[in-house]
Amino acid sequence: MKSMKLLAILPGNCIQSLSKNFSTGPASLQRHFKILVVGAGAGGCSVANKFAHHVGGEKVGVIEPNDEHYYQPMWTLVGGGVKKLQDSVQKMSKLLPKKGTWMKTKAVAFDPEKCTVTTAEGEEVKYEYLIVATGLQLNYNKIKGLPEAFDTDPTVCSNYDYNYVQKTWPAIQNFKGGNAIFTFPNTPIKCAGAPQKIMYLAEDWWRKNGMREKANVIFNSSLGVIFGVKKYANSLNKVIESRGMKVNYKRNLIEVRPETREAIFQNLDSPTGETETFKYEFLHVTPPMSTPDVVRDSPLVDAAGFVDVDKNTLQHKKYSNIFGIGDCTNAPTSKTAAAAAAQCGILETNLRAVMANKPMTAQYDGYTSCPLITARGKCILAEFDFDGNPLETFPINQGKERMTMYHMKKDVMPQIYWHMMMNGHWNGPGVYRKLMHLGMDGPEKQAASA
Repeated sequence: MKSMKLLAILPGNCIQSLSKNFSTGPASLQRHFKILVVGAGAGGCSVANKFAHHVGGEKVGVIEPNDEHYYQPMWTLVGGGVKKLQDSVQKMSKLLPKKGTWMKTKAVAFDPEKCTVTTAEGEEVKYEYLIVATGLQLNYNKIKGLPEAFDTDPTVCSNYDYNYVQKTWPAIQNFKGGNAIFTFPNTPIKCAGAPQKIMYLAEDWWRKNGMREKANVIFNSSLGVIFGVKKYANSLNKVIESRGMKVNYKRNLIEVRPETREAIFQNLDSPTGETETFKYEFLHVTPPMSTPDVVRDSPLVDAAGFVDVDKNTLQHKKYSNIFGIGDCTNAPTSKTAAAAAAQCGILETNLRAVMANKPMTAQYDGYTSCPLITARGKCILAEFDFDGNPLETFPINQGKERMTMYHMKKDVMPQIYWHMMMNGHWNGPGVYRKLMHLGMDGPEKQAASA
């Protein structure tokens, strides 16, 4: 792939704001950073540490309001009774750059023309380069009856929230039969496999504990397929069929009535928007999601409200000193921690090139991964690119359920996340994939062997 030229030069008023001495003191009238990162999730923590190593921690600022950092991919296992919630949490102070400046506050406005981000306290923080890593927000309130139903109905749960995931395992254990419904909303979401992974874990537990004959396991999805990559969709459809689960496509949850235990779904195939009512005895809700309001209301987004980046370089399409990473961008790939990891290396290489006034050379191919747990001890490890071509790390068919892949998800990936990705030393498995495939990792080779 040919080197790409820089999209634009830094705005003139940004250049005027740069200073050789970057103030990190709380008494500063206006703080300046060479690198400002907004959001300290998987991508934000990783790139903050990468650039702290490169430019010095004192030149890196991070805006993040939360005291704790969550390894959210573990919450499927927490909800399924496999892991403890405390295993998914670490103090933010232990993960951010030691010499960096952590502003424990919210960003409330972006001004890319002035190169500033305004905080909740009204401070305009100036930057030379900005990395937007805000992730997604959960919009439970878009579903009528939520989030109130979580407080009143013990059978309603959700693995996507720190508080609500604590309800999932008790609800699975206390289920006595009837309709067990799992939902997928009509918006982009983080980890698109998670809504069905908890279904497989719940069904597996009910089967092994004598409850399966009493359970009507239903997956109501707004999508038209079980999974977006055909190879893995074929495998999942076989799992669903063999275990007697029911899938209803193009069904979007719009209301929960906890007093009658009814869930109302819009039929997305209906030209008149007709609805269907399902009784439930167990309901796992995946909420609609979007970028945070401050991002959607900014000049940084496309028409759909996502940070508008070049999908290959991750540089903003209009502002050359701004990059995006992770779930908040419009890069057309699944929103997972694995995607953020692969993007970290691309972003680092390209931003360093921009900082040195050189052409960007790194190209993101859309790599992402979704470990599709189908039971305790079984997992299909999906890995693929922008075009849905498998990009599998191991020289085996990862479209099959395997115990090795289950332990990779359960035991190995959390260690990689905490001890390599968070400190900026993990860019995904690309190097290992080349080694295991004798230097060849292109989709053509993998498609031929699938």
